[in-house]
Amino acid sequence: MSNIVKELGGIYPALLTPFAKDGGINRKALEDLVEYNIQKGVTGFYVGGSTAEAFLLTEEERNEVYEIVAEKNAGRVKLLAHVGSISTDQAIRFANHAKELGYDAVSAVCPFYYGYTFAEIKKYYSDIINASEMPMVMYYIPGTSGVKFSTAQIAEILDNEMVIGLKHTSNEYFALEQVKTKFQNKVIFNGFDEMFLCGLSMGADGGIGSTYNYMAEKFIKIHKLFKENKMAEALEEQREANRIIKILIEVGGMQMNKEVLCQMGFDFGVARAPFAPLSEETKEYIRREVTNKL
Repeated sequence: MSNIVKELGGIYPALLTPFAKDGGINRKALEDLVEYNIQKGVTGFYVGGSTAEAFLLTEEERNEVYEIVAEKNAGRVKLLAHVGSISTDQAIRFANHAKELGYDAVSAVCPFYYGYTFAEIKKYYSDIINASEMPMVMYYIPGTSGVKFSTAQIAEILDNEMVIGLKHTSNEYFALEQVKTKFQNKVIFNGFDEMFLCGLSMGADGGIGSTYNYMAEKFIKIHKLFKENKMAEALEEQREANRIIKILIEVGGMQMNKEVLCQMGFDFGVARAPFAPLSEETKEYIRREVTNKL
C-alpha cells in the first residue's frame, strides 16, 4: 500500500442518489452522472455516502447504488464505497458486497446515536476490515455524526495498516495537518467543499464533495493550481465555488444539489422526506444564480 497516496489522491464527487417517480433508484440518471464526471476527469467516486442520502435508503437500495456505479464505471476510475452504519453487521455486509463488485476501498462514518465508546468505535473499524479484508478510509464528520475525536484518537485508528486514509469533514485544519504529518503514507481527503483550498494547504491529498457532482472542474482546477503554487489563482477559483456554495447553504444542500442536476438535464428527482421540497420561487433563484452561471 506504499503508493496509495498517488493512486487515490484527487477529486471524488460524493455521488447523489436519483429517485424515479415510483420512488425507486433511477438507474439511467445515475449512470449518466457517472459518465459525465468521468469525462470531466475526476479521480473517482465516493459512493453511498451522506450526499447519497445513505441513511434514507434501504439496504437493498444501497447495494443497488453500489452495483450501478461499478457497472457503469467498468474499472475506469477509482471507487470508494461508503459502508457506514450504526450496525457493524450491516456495515460488514455492505463492505463484502463492495468487495465483490471490485471497489478499491471502503469508507465508514463512525457509528453514532448511541454514544459508543472510543474502544467500541475502534473495534467497529477493525471488525469491518477483518471481515471484508478491504482497505478502509475512515470518515470523520463530527458536526453531523456527533462523534468527536482527539488527534491522538484519530491517529490510533490510522495506526491500523488497513486504514489507508481519512475523509476529514471538519474545519479543524490543525488536526488535519498533524495527522498528515504523522501519516505521510496515508491519503487524506478534505471534506468541506467551501474550504478545499484550506485542506490542501494543510496537507490534504484531494477532496470528496457534494458540489463536485456538477462542478468538479472547479475543484480539479483548484487542485492543479495549488500543485503549481499558483495560490492567488487557486483562491479566485475557490471564491467562485463558494459563491455557489453560499446559495446551497441558504436554500438547503441536499435539495439544491439535486435541483441543479435536474436543471442540467439529469433526472434526479427530489430528496426524500423529511427533506422539504423546494418552492418554485427557490428553483428559479437556483436557475438564475447557479445553473445558468456554471
